[in-house]
Amino acid sequence: MQARTAFQSKTVVTDLVLPSETNPINNLFGGELLARMDRAASIAARRHSRRIVVTASVNHVAFNRSVPLGSVVTIEAKVSRAFTSSMEIYMDVWIEDRESGECIKANEAIYTFVAVDETGRPVRVPELVPETELEKERFDAALRRKQLSLVLAGKMKPSDATELKALFE
Repeated sequence: MQARTAFQSKTVVTDLVLPSETNPINNLFGGELLARMDRAASIAARRHSRRIVVTASVNHVAFNRSVPLGSVVTIEAKVSRAFTSSMEIYMDVWIEDRESGECIKANEAIYTFVAVDETGRPVRVPELVPETELEKERFDAALRRKQLSLVLAGKMKPSDATELKALFE
């Protein structure tokens, strides 16, 4: 199985915020944004694995800026690290300034997907080779996030979480 780059999984989804997708103060519903991010992450994971993929977890979501009615929203999703059958997908959410066209980072999120076969059993995925400095940072941090998640779920002993221990030494 040949390793792939983050660029090969890059998925860009751009859409408009419509009135039916907003709350009473005319900002995009958080759940609507979560669904859009899930679809973008799903495509990125599928591009990396070339398999059926399922959402395993929503690891992190930061709603840093509201997304007003009428905004053009762009979600950029890339695989940040691939493990045995799972992939971490990092997403940046941008909104365009209506007048200048400048893109402003509004939110970010990290989802985990698992590649499966037709019966729903996990299957191996290709390794990820990070290329840019940002991809390398996200790649390294993904292992720490995975170990923390496993420790919190009781699936890994804290003493075995080598990446986490290294933070405190």
